[in-house]
Amino acid sequence: MTTHTALIVDDEPDIRELLDITLTRMGITTLLAPDITTAKSLLQGATVDLCLTDMNLPDGNGIELVQWIQQQSPNTPAAVITAYGSMDTAIEALKAGAFDFVSKPVELPRLRDLVNSALKLSEPASTHSIEGDEPGLLLGQSPEIKRLRNQTRKLARSQAPVFISGESGSGKELVARMVHLQGPRADGPFIAVNCGAIPSELMESEFFGHKKGSFTGATDNKDGLFRSANGGTLFLDEVADLPLAMQVKLLRAIQEKAVRPVGEPKEFAVDIRVLSATHKNLPELVQSGQFRQDLFYRINVIELMVPPLRARPDDIPLLAHHILTRIAKEYECAPAILTKEAIDRLKSYGFPGNVRELENILERAFTLCDADNIDADELQLGSTPKTPDQVEQAPKGEGVPLPEGELDLENYLETIERQAIERALEATRWNKTAAAKRLGISFRALRYKLKKLGME
Repeated sequence: MTTHTALIVDDEPDIRELLDITLTRMGITTLLAPDITTAKSLLQGATVDLCLTDMNLPDGNGIELVQWIQQQSPNTPAAVITAYGSMDTAIEALKAGAFDFVSKPVELPRLRDLVNSALKLSEPASTHSIEGDEPGLLLGQSPEIKRLRNQTRKLARSQAPVFISGESGSGKELVARMVHLQGPRADGPFIAVNCGAIPSELMESEFFGHKKGSFTGATDNKDGLFRSANGGTLFLDEVADLPLAMQVKLLRAIQEKAVRPVGEPKEFAVDIRVLSATHKNLPELVQSGQFRQDLFYRINVIELMVPPLRARPDDIPLLAHHILTRIAKEYECAPAILTKEAIDRLKSYGFPGNVRELENILERAFTLCDADNIDADELQLGSTPKTPDQVEQAPKGEGVPLPEGELDLENYLETIERQAIERALEATRWNKTAAAKRLGISFRALRYKLKKLGME
């Protein structure tokens, strides 16, 4: 069994003793220092898996020690003990490179959680298969994507809140997932929530949970997203869409590391790391009063910028190959290959929808192409709109009768598509090649639709 060593730096003997007893009972060997000078001397003479330092010390402050550890031993996580309610100091420590912080008076359960998370960083690399979490969309050799990968690895070692900015479709949730998987919380849950998709009247219940009977429709107790993410990571996507009233409650939950479910008289402690993202300009929303400055200050301790796809065109061939291989595997078909002309067309395209748009373009081209190669024209990029004469000459539909009442268009069209495929298969005695020809689509497109509609 591996024995861990922790350095405790505090000038108050009572607190040093409390921390010493707590960590010793956890099976951790402790080194004690009353000031920065002694701490540096101990760090230079021993291998330390964690440093826990007070902020105010006789010969300096904890942030100075954190910065020194970052330079001398960057793999040693350092946590800071701050005065109660001093969030500004805690944020300053996190920006300086502190792993995490704990406030006085020190709550021992919170301290144990912090220590256990920090010690995981000194254990052998996790056996998690990151491949299963689709890291392929962070593939590439461009300077931009290499920098992003390095930043995610570095930030994974911290517990600081990270704000991920970038255009829609650029892969912000993927970056958040990579930060989670490469950090000490990898064994815990990763809960992603689109803040813009939750109705405002249900938001408090969704985030913090509710007690059975607390309101009409609350037929059971509900944990909520914060408690569901306990021990792991909560990713708040499109955080700019939160209404102001909810922003206040979210700020308190993040600062206090506790939530109160609707209808509950007491709070529940939560141990989570908060990552957030939006494609909107959050500083502008703060200036216009649409987003609270104090919440922005709290979630934007460290900002991570995801580059748009057009900024790294040389990565497109590798990304495209990965996406087409995945699509072929999913639909049990032979993978298609892009021609040189198709690759050149993709590299010159602006991709307003970024990687998500690339995926959609390739999936459409994959299902519609007849051969094993996808040519530039089959990508259907920048197709010329029809002239009024061409529209007028287009054959008129025979008119499909609509059902009575409110229409679910997506399900209605899916039903029509399903019926057409069934008729074509029956007419060709279930010969898929002949059915595809009868429907005027490629064999691959028919395979795709059978899979999509669950008709295999």
